[in-house]
Amino acid sequence: MQKKSIESYDYLAKYIVSCQQESGVIAWEPNSKIDPWDHIESAMGLDILGYQKESRKAYEWLLNSQEKDGSWCSEYLGKEIINPRKETNFAAYIATGAWHHYLNFKDEEFLKFMWPTIVKAMEFVISGQSEEGDILWAKDENDEWMNDSLITGCSSIYKSMRCFQEISNKLGFSKDIYEKETSLLYEAIKSKPQRFDRFWKSKDRYSMDWYYPVLCGIISGEDAKERINSRWDEFVIKDLGCKCVSEEPWVTAAESCELILTLVKISEIEKAEKIFTNVLNLADPESQLFWTGYVFTDKKYWPIEKPSWTAAAVILAANALYNFSESSNLFNE
Repeated sequence: MQKKSIESYDYLAKYIVSCQQESGVIAWEPNSKIDPWDHIESAMGLDILGYQKESRKAYEWLLNSQEKDGSWCSEYLGKEIINPRKETNFAAYIATGAWHHYLNFKDEEFLKFMWPTIVKAMEFVISGQSEEGDILWAKDENDEWMNDSLITGCSSIYKSMRCFQEISNKLGFSKDIYEKETSLLYEAIKSKPQRFDRFWKSKDRYSMDWYYPVLCGIISGEDAKERINSRWDEFVIKDLGCKCVSEEPWVTAAESCELILTLVKISEIEKAEKIFTNVLNLADPESQLFWTGYVFTDKKYWPIEKPSWTAAAVILAANALYNFSESSNLFNE
C-alpha cells in the first residue's frame, strides 16, 4: 500500500539521524563508512521531513571537512580518510543539496553561510573540465587527474551547476555564473559519447547511465520518453523494480527511487507509482527500513545493509510523487 502522508516517513528520518555522528556527518549505517555524495543525499531526506537543525549540522560537516582545493575525499570512517580520491561529482553535489535545503526552509542566511564553501567546491569541479566540455571524474591519491569521464557523474554535475546558478541568483550574484562551462558540459553529454568511458569498459550496463541524462535535464521532451522506453525491459523487472546493472539479477531501492524521480519528470506518473510500490516491498518487515537491494534469482536481500541514503532516496521519491514539501519539483526544473 502506498504511503501518501508525510508522517508515515518520519521513522526514516529518525533512522538517518541515528546514523549522524557528533561532527554532523551522516554515515551509511550507525558508525559505518561515509561518503560525501550519500551524506548530502541523507541530509536532503532530512530536509523534506523538517529536520532543519540536523540537516544544517550535516552541511556544517561539509564546511569543516572541505579540502583546500574545494574537494572532499571519497570515503571516511569517522574522522579518518580511508579513500583519498577526490571525485568531482561528490564535490558538485553540495550545490544541489544546498538549493534543496533552501527550497524546503526558505533560509537565505543558510545559503549565505554556505556560499564560500559551495564556490570553492565548484571551482574544483570546473578545474576538471576538458576542452571538449566533459568533466574528469576524479583526482587520485597523488592529486593527479584521472583521465576519463562518466555519463552519470557528469549528468549529476550538470544538475548541480544549474542549482549553483539558482543559488547565485538568489544571493544577488550573476544568474549566468559558469554558463559557458555549463553549456559545454551539456553539449558533451548530449553529443560527444566518445568523451565517456574512454579507458575502461562502457558503463552503459548501469541503469544510472540510462536515466541520469533525463533526470538531470540534458535529454527532455519526447526524446526523454523515447530513451526511457528504449531500455525499459532491460532494466525494469515487473513487480520488483529497477536493476542496478543490466546483466545482474539485482534490483536496488536507490536506483528504483531515482527512476521514479525521472518518471515524474517526464509525466509518467502511473509507471512511477508502480515502481514505488515495488520499492516499498524492499523494506524489512520488522523495522520497515530499506535494504540496498534484492537478488531475485536467490530470493535474498543483498548486501545485508540498510543505508541512510537509501532511506533518503525513498523520501525523495515519495516527495516527488506526493508533493510533501517545496522541494518536490527540484528535478522537474
